[in-house]
Amino acid sequence: MQVTLLGMGGGTPQSVTAEAWDAIRDAELVIGAARLLDALPPIKGQRRCAAVRAEEITALLAQKSRACVIFSGDTGFHSGAQQLLLRQRDCRVLPGLSSAQLLAARLYRPWQDWTLCSAHGTDCDPIPPVMRGRPAFFLTGGTHTPATLCAELTAAGLGDVRVTVGENLTYPEETVTETTAAKAAERVFAPLSVLLVEAVPRPNVPAGGVADEDFVRGNVPMTKREVRAAIRSHLEVRRGDTIWDVGAGTGSVSVELALTADEGRVYAVEHDEEALALITENRRRFGAWNLRVVPGTAPEALRELPAPDAVFIGGSKGNLRGIVDAALAMNPNARLCMTAISLETLSTALEVFREMDTEITQIAVSRAKTNLRLLMANNPVFLLAAKRRETT
Repeated sequence: MQVTLLGMGGGTPQSVTAEAWDAIRDAELVIGAARLLDALPPIKGQRRCAAVRAEEITALLAQKSRACVIFSGDTGFHSGAQQLLLRQRDCRVLPGLSSAQLLAARLYRPWQDWTLCSAHGTDCDPIPPVMRGRPAFFLTGGTHTPATLCAELTAAGLGDVRVTVGENLTYPEETVTETTAAKAAERVFAPLSVLLVEAVPRPNVPAGGVADEDFVRGNVPMTKREVRAAIRSHLEVRRGDTIWDVGAGTGSVSVELALTADEGRVYAVEHDEEALALITENRRRFGAWNLRVVPGTAPEALRELPAPDAVFIGGSKGNLRGIVDAALAMNPNARLCMTAISLETLSTALEVFREMDTEITQIAVSRAKTNLRLLMANNPVFLLAAKRRETT
């Protein structure tokens, strides 16, 4: 039995390589999606079976025919060929043109610096790829259309970013549309579509954190730089984390958490109108587009948020237990961290965290004025970091 896995490019015979077309003509059995089979001209004596699931294809290949399994695009680019190769190693693989190549050709551009993503039949958050400072290309399909992805971008504050949608590439009804994310979010595109989001510049933020004076602050209290660094350390922030910042204030902690967890999401929960505006402006200033601003008071405002990996509580409005209970109900292993300035808040926190492994740190920072040899003390801050207690 000879089995060939091949990519059909855009899905039309014209976009198939000559080598792949020879393999199709020589096959006794051709297997693939119905759309791709329908695009092929009839070949006398050749059987064709519509199948896309790896187990179905494997069962058909057991018939020992000289077979071709056809896939759209390229066999190495988010293709069903990958699953089949885990089951069928004694085969020949013939790559095809990917939709990224096709769109780049239509735009007269190279694609070597694009971030390549798939939103076809899989969960996809478009924000982290866009934050990498390069154009981001998305395969789309199912519930993730160019419009839904652009709606996510718009909600993150990126409504003005330029996007390109390629519909039905290589087909007679092919269309390429260049517009903004906000406008694309309001349109309906063909099921066979791809999306290119142009690069979004982001400032070069030092690894040690952002200087206090670089934030827009207004009249809202702000967590100081040294404390923010300790918060990130005690939360053990990972790049893909989902993080809540409850009582986010100016968003200074939220921004640094978002830039650290640049493959994840940060949700800044705040009820004060001035603070909400400051968070939004600081998000824009630092390009922290994976920071979602959530108006409201906790714990009520937390109900619709995804389960957190880590939670920072900068302000609780007397609802600390409700906030902690809400977080642990969604993820019992969530890492918690909070600040306390008063002894009363510290006492309440110790009671709430009583059943958890808790680490307490006091941070007392003094700063010298440039032209004086005099250290000016900031208010001491208690930092509490808590995790679920390990059982033995």
